[in-house]
Amino acid sequence: MERKIRVLVAKPGLDGHDRGAKVIARSLRDAGMEVIYTGLQQTPQMIVEAALQEDVDVIGLSILSGAHMTLLPKVMHLLAEQGMDDVLVVAGGIISDNEAAVLKADHGIAEIFGPGASTHDIVRFIQAHALASRD
Repeated sequence: MERKIRVLVAKPGLDGHDRGAKVIARSLRDAGMEVIYTGLQQTPQMIVEAALQEDVDVIGLSILSGAHMTLLPKVMHLLAEQGMDDVLVVAGGIISDNEAAVLKADHGIAEIFGPGASTHDIVRFIQAHALASRD
């Protein structure tokens, strides 16, 4: 039996809106993934520590606070320090196309899902890319 994809869903920073993160977490769970939701107001250090302890394949970061250009690169830096470069990191929230391009090209975020992104598309992306990183 193949191991389920393990996904950590986290809300970095002082963002107090978690409805979207909970919808995504439920969609991933319903698609057969094992989901760990860390809750609101997580620091990058807390997120990386949880990812390390839970041995996750994927980190999904939900951010609406506007601090994505500071917090998401910090998460990626801390993952690299822990030797966790193989963890797929995706993000969702209010992020401009230009900033999304920088986060992907310069910081290693695999994909950015904006408002209106389909849960089906998010599930498919994670399934395709998390499974590819296991090979």
